[in-house]
Amino acid sequence: MDKWLDDQIMQSIAIENNLSETAFTVREGDHYRLRWFTPGGEIDLCGHATLATSYVIFRFYEKTISEVTFHTKGGILTVKKQGNLLQMNFPAYKLQKVEVTKEMEDAIGHKPLEAYISRDLVCVLENEEQVKNSHPDSQKMMKLDGLLLHITSKGHSDIDCVTRSFAPKLKVYEDPVCGSGHCHVIPYWSEKLGKNQLKAFQASPRTGTLYCEIDGERVNMSGEAVLYSINVINFA
Repeated sequence: MDKWLDDQIMQSIAIENNLSETAFTVREGDHYRLRWFTPGGEIDLCGHATLATSYVIFRFYEKTISEVTFHTKGGILTVKKQGNLLQMNFPAYKLQKVEVTKEMEDAIGHKPLEAYISRDLVCVLENEEQVKNSHPDSQKMMKLDGLLLHITSKGHSDIDCVTRSFAPKLKVYEDPVCGSGHCHVIPYWSEKLGKNQLKAFQASPRTGTLYCEIDGERVNMSGEAVLYSINVINFA
């Protein structure tokens, strides 16, 4: 955008889009200011909408650059071209272990092996079948701590971890591919598996693969973006 819209207009667009997040960006000098709105309100960090915004900038607006910097409520984020992938550099969340509760088990439908809290709640399940087959209850998730709920397990073959992300508090049942969620789970699995580079799978109905790397107190996440549609929004 050339300039910022009123917050209520951006919120209304996000509600009308009815996607997990809608990104809005304005160039400010040598960087872009980036904000994300869910149907339930503005959020401080979002991965896949950042990836999509970078794709649009690289393809349609600044075709000669290979790196873009965003200033956001979650801090300064950079995205680089890496062949066919786009690599995002995000802050890692520090997890605090918490007690596994009956409320968690009832909401998820499986008893977690472990649970951790930061911005979001992370529940580690026994295996990826439990992650993939879970149908968490929206009303029960609303009563859990944390903004989002991430359920995760060790993967198989070349997949290091499998995760699903739920955000009923933001009026989103399931996030298709959650970058900020992996800023929670990748530090956990990196320590658990003893490796800095991990291949992560988001087991949402749409699915997604993320190539992740621990970089100090930050997480590098790489993925692909595909153009789905080009539209015009009209204001009355």
